[in-house]
Amino acid sequence: MFWQGSLFGTGAPDVDAQFTTWRRTDLDECSWVDVARGWLSGADDVFEALTATLPWRQRTVTMYDRRVPEPRLTAWWTELSSSGAPLPVLARARAVLSRRYDCHFDSIGYNWYRCGDDSVAWHGDRFAKEVVDPTVAIVSVGAARPLRLRPRIGGRSLSFDVGYGDLLVMGGACQHEWQHCIPKLSRPVGPRISVTFRSDAANYRPGARDTRQARNQRGASVSPRQ
Repeated sequence: MFWQGSLFGTGAPDVDAQFTTWRRTDLDECSWVDVARGWLSGADDVFEALTATLPWRQRTVTMYDRRVPEPRLTAWWTELSSSGAPLPVLARARAVLSRRYDCHFDSIGYNWYRCGDDSVAWHGDRFAKEVVDPTVAIVSVGAARPLRLRPRIGGRSLSFDVGYGDLLVMGGACQHEWQHCIPKLSRPVGPRISVTFRSDAANYRPGARDTRQARNQRGASVSPRQ
């Protein structure tokens, strides 16, 4: 496994609670993406700790009517888990992000892309079918990989290279109106772990799809959290 850390990836891990490198990209009138470069310091140490301590597994998924191994490894944590977040810095990250975006992040999903062959196809998060305008925050440790977004109805895609402690947050109607993916790469690339904070239970609303349709019919825009 090829792996080369960053010049600033070691040291005591911490997060930038002031969001000094924060930048917002409006995808449309209701959807947005925030990026904060180097938001997590000590990212290389976090990467090494996660690879060594998490109960990684490879799921089986359906592709082209066949059951095949998913091309990445995954792990999962929720507030109902018997133990706390695997690392203290991730507990701090969860608290800082919850304050910043005014939502209670109650789960963390981990995805380990070991090389350029590991990927995930175009999709929107499944829980968006029941959750109105969910906020999804992703901290990337390890090498940078492109995360791409495209409108569900078709159109030009956007690409954000994230790694080495970068933070990317998708919000507003992003999970409803846009899809994202991590594409395969033919060039050599080091491993990356995405640490994904979600607010599954706190934002649950019955009839989410009806609410979303009504908003779109009115042409109303969502006021983004800042």
